[in-house]
Amino acid sequence: MVTQSWNRRHIISLEDFQPAEYDTVLQTAVSFQEVLSRRTKKVPTLQGQVVANLFFESSTRTRSSFELAAKRLSADTLNFAASTSSLTKGETILDTAKTYLAMGTDMMVIRHREAGVPQAIADEMDRLQSRVGVLNAGDGLHEHPSQALLDLFTLCTTLDAEKPRLSLLAGKKIAIVGDILHSRVARSNIWSLTASGAEVHLAAPPTLLPKLFANYSIPRGMEGWEDGHSDRQLFLHWDLEPALRNADFVMTLRLQKERMTQHLLPSLREYHQRFGITSDRLKHCHPEVKVLHPGPVNRGVEISSELMDNPKFSLISQQVTSGVAVRMALLYLMGSGKT
Repeated sequence: MVTQSWNRRHIISLEDFQPAEYDTVLQTAVSFQEVLSRRTKKVPTLQGQVVANLFFESSTRTRSSFELAAKRLSADTLNFAASTSSLTKGETILDTAKTYLAMGTDMMVIRHREAGVPQAIADEMDRLQSRVGVLNAGDGLHEHPSQALLDLFTLCTTLDAEKPRLSLLAGKKIAIVGDILHSRVARSNIWSLTASGAEVHLAAPPTLLPKLFANYSIPRGMEGWEDGHSDRQLFLHWDLEPALRNADFVMTLRLQKERMTQHLLPSLREYHQRFGITSDRLKHCHPEVKVLHPGPVNRGVEISSELMDNPKFSLISQQVTSGVAVRMALLYLMGSGKT
């Protein structure tokens, strides 16, 4: 097991993550990937600890992945569903969190449709001088750190399965295509991928890629960075071909129609014609290009079904598998100091 020091109690954002922290997560996830390949896929690492999954917003992949990760580490799990909770009776979110604290929870995994809720709960846990760690599982239009970290792990293990590390992506061209405006996954991936020294290209219609995303290329809180990692490379495109040209990896994002409050696209058909990823469009990319999608997928909209199911190009199933190992790593790193 990786024994690098870990000083974060909470994981809310990747904006201020340091290169050493990324590498610690990647190397720890490799250890747990090996555990998951065994016949007995369970270790007693977090035995006696309680992980509460507080999902105030619907989720399938993320919630199931965190629950399985906690169980593989032998932690006890508590699962919260807003529709059947005391929130319907007027209880506040912070009171809900304090109820789980009183039950002996050690870590809280928070997902909410409003940005800032995981941070607010983390601040309350700190104010109460508890040792509870809070992990952001997606908040509004803010971030989704664990998804970006599993994407990073998928990319790096594709390049070096035994020793994934951030520096493997230096100089690689990575295109992120789709509904970037509404994507917390994109925001987290921008921080992690530009931190590696990769050249990140965002592509979408102007309504889904406003110019404000250029601000993400401005490094903030980068004290202590070495080897030029603070020189982030981010490029915006309102046409697809320049973003795909010679790309080593293409990450396509779901059109989040449930978060669109305005009529931002003429039609799904036109979107697919202009920005849908197909085998034919991959001819603009590097010959060994790989394709990712955080899911769930709108087949035939962001990506063609044929390409999604093509093992030569698609890393989508590997992303799901990577998610359990990476989330085991995050829970382990956050909880190992309490064992």
